[in-house]
Amino acid sequence: MKYSILLSLVLFMAVFTIKGNPGSTEEGAVVKITKAEFLKQIMDFEKNPKAWKYAGTLPCVIDFYADWCAPCRLASPVLEELAKKYKGRIVVYKVNTDQEKELATVFNITGIPAFLWVPVTGNPTMKSGVPNNPTAIKEQFESMINEVLLKK
Repeated sequence: MKYSILLSLVLFMAVFTIKGNPGSTEEGAVVKITKAEFLKQIMDFEKNPKAWKYAGTLPCVIDFYADWCAPCRLASPVLEELAKKYKGRIVVYKVNTDQEKELATVFNITGIPAFLWVPVTGNPTMKSGVPNNPTAIKEQFESMINEVLLKK
């Protein structure tokens, strides 16, 4: 719990179809990851609970979702499309909050969908919720990709 609070402070400062193999970082595919994979590929919050230290080489977005969540299902195809569009420039990960409760707790996920936008350097940005239509979701996500991840 102590680590969860510390990590949450650091972070805030600063579905149907999932392509690719679970845990793989196949370019252009949305990658479903577990806690163990998260610790290796994204950030080992158990070893570094006080500071964000991204382990990846490409910026990423992490979608905290659940299969039963209608807004999550609305965002999923948009993320798949953007994973292909930005292939080789970003990675899109998905964390099922029903299966990975500890990750949801560590990141203080109280509502889904929630998205963690992680640049290669600097602190990540957490955003929750999505607009009610795919076009608006795509516009919002592309804005975050360009401004937060690719820093255009």
